[in-house]
Amino acid sequence: MFQSLQMFGPVALWSPFFLLVLAAVALLYMGITGPWRQRFGLGDAVSGKQKAYFGTGMALLYICKGSPLDLMGHLTFTAHMVQMAVLYLIVPQCFILGIPAPLYERAFRFAAVRRVFRLLTKPIVALLLFNGLFSLYHVPFIFDAVKMNMWLHAFVTSVIFVAAFCMWWPLVNKLPEWQTLSGLKKMGYIFADGMLLTPACALIIFTDTPLYATYTDPKAWMAALALCVPQGTLASLDLTGPQMFLSMSPLHDQQLGGVLMKIIQEIVYGTMLFFIFTEWYRKEREKEPSMDMEPRPTKL
Repeated sequence: MFQSLQMFGPVALWSPFFLLVLAAVALLYMGITGPWRQRFGLGDAVSGKQKAYFGTGMALLYICKGSPLDLMGHLTFTAHMVQMAVLYLIVPQCFILGIPAPLYERAFRFAAVRRVFRLLTKPIVALLLFNGLFSLYHVPFIFDAVKMNMWLHAFVTSVIFVAAFCMWWPLVNKLPEWQTLSGLKKMGYIFADGMLLTPACALIIFTDTPLYATYTDPKAWMAALALCVPQGTLASLDLTGPQMFLSMSPLHDQQLGGVLMKIIQEIVYGTMLFFIFTEWYRKEREKEPSMDMEPRPTKL
């Protein structure tokens, strides 16, 4: 399939402008955590692990929104759902863990920022906000409208990304003041998160007809494709419709996308559950008195 994508040109395939923006952000991060760290009150607070998390997040963000995967997400629903899964279930965690605590603390000095962020990261609010927005986005008429409007698409996907960041915050942030969930509550939070995402996936998987015009109707598909392919390039191509890039029916493409989204979600949430349970078990064991500390009986 990659060979057939070459027709769209390097701009559509590799998004050089987006790459330059990410490169600028990466350089700024390197400056803040490197030579400028004293100005931002970081001291030696930034570990190599944090930098690796941030770098991983930036790389995955580019793969999702700047690499051929982004173009493929406009061609097939399967690629779109893989893109959404990585973008919303993995990337936010990397950024939360990669941004040093003093930078969060500087942002939270502003009362308005602190109040809004505290509201949006309340567990119930965060769960309902992310899963509600994600499910609403995949309602067919909303999805098609968003897919065919560049500015609306950028706005909606950015809002869902912020909601995903807020959803992951109670689970993975390391700031003591913002630890609102205990180990058992974190496990319940993950289970609730999986349950709330299930209806949207189930609708996509078990429907017996294709839901989205942007993957079935040639005109709507071309309008959606214009979001990531330059108009001059698109006008020069002889494209008849999405079936050119599908090795299966649109319905099967849609169902496979829903299945992959659910599988990736289960892997990510299952991995998170494992780490949460391990941490909770370790802390519970630390609370128990050590056998070595028990007084031994005195011999007569």
